[in-house]
Amino acid sequence: MDRKRGIVIVAGDPSGDLYGSMLVRELRALGDFRFDVVGGTLMRRELAPGDGFLADLASHGIAGFVEPVRRIPALLGLLSRLKVRLERRKPAAVVCIDFYGFNRYVLGAAKAAGVPTFYFISPQVWASRPGRVNVLRRTVDRMLVIFPFEEKLYRDAGVPVDWVGHPLLDILPPPRSPAERPTGSPLRLGLLPGSRPGEVRRHLPVFLQAAARILKDFPRTEVTLFAAAAIPDEVYRLWTGRWRGPDGGRIRQVREAAYAERSRQDLVLTSSGTATLENALLGLPMVVVYKLSWPTYFLARALIRVRHIAMANILAGRGLVPELIQGDATPERIARSALELLGDPRRLRALRRDLTALREQLGGPGAVRRAARIIQEGA
Repeated sequence: MDRKRGIVIVAGDPSGDLYGSMLVRELRALGDFRFDVVGGTLMRRELAPGDGFLADLASHGIAGFVEPVRRIPALLGLLSRLKVRLERRKPAAVVCIDFYGFNRYVLGAAKAAGVPTFYFISPQVWASRPGRVNVLRRTVDRMLVIFPFEEKLYRDAGVPVDWVGHPLLDILPPPRSPAERPTGSPLRLGLLPGSRPGEVRRHLPVFLQAAARILKDFPRTEVTLFAAAAIPDEVYRLWTGRWRGPDGGRIRQVREAAYAERSRQDLVLTSSGTATLENALLGLPMVVVYKLSWPTYFLARALIRVRHIAMANILAGRGLVPELIQGDATPERIARSALELLGDPRRLRALRRDLTALREQLGGPGAVRRAARIIQEGA
């Protein structure tokens, strides 16, 4: 008879897949658990014989308001399977990681089945739709939040909460020294168009046009595309295959987990999201861009309550890095924002220092271990 305690973990995007894989490792080190997971390739790799991989949501890039509608039949089918598993197996805990649109129903099903519920990586209720807190108060036994300001928000709302710190501090190398680039050395320009196929389709073409404009002023530039783990090379080649720099140079493409190559960049053009916080904690100057489908954009504009979209700017309480959204995210404006930074070395060094200082707000390493211990104690 299998005496392992079961834990169900549900993540629905690439960053949730990463944090979920870390959580599986830490929980396995603490106890003899059996895991049933919804996530992506990283979580799947952490599973052992006897564990279950229920669905890959992270690789599909389900995001926004309109896009998930197309996935409703598949999501309803997955939710039905989860309900059956919760009722029959009675796991020791359900852990939801961000991905509120689906996970709110998973939490409700777990509550109905009498299974303890944890939410690791809070939905951004402080940015939009604060009414979600009322749902979470009814369905979550413990929130495990990664930003310090979230702890007070949930505590004031009557939701049991612990601030565990940010998992990125367990992963990222320390920022490089903001030493000045030697005269005549090539400029390193990084492109991070996003971790979802839709983000790549919307961002990469304008990033490439902006890069071509930047290279007119800085012809000795190495352009590096940072590819997402779950997106095939052929998706990127639709745009990069035809791109050439002024000297005929082509774009380098890398996939990395250790951030060593990214930390060497002088400037990055980046999609909004987890990458912006990664860049900030690496001390990387950046221009932040976000383009959505137009229906999603109009819905988001009506709901978002914060002034900034980049987490670096939200944490700093001011516009540390340029943000260009939707219609403003043109190649010309992206290139102009980048060139304004590159043309002012003093401003660039000061920006590196300001970004690096944000690390102090996020606690020390060990966030996932702290979260795992709380889950173990409550399971």
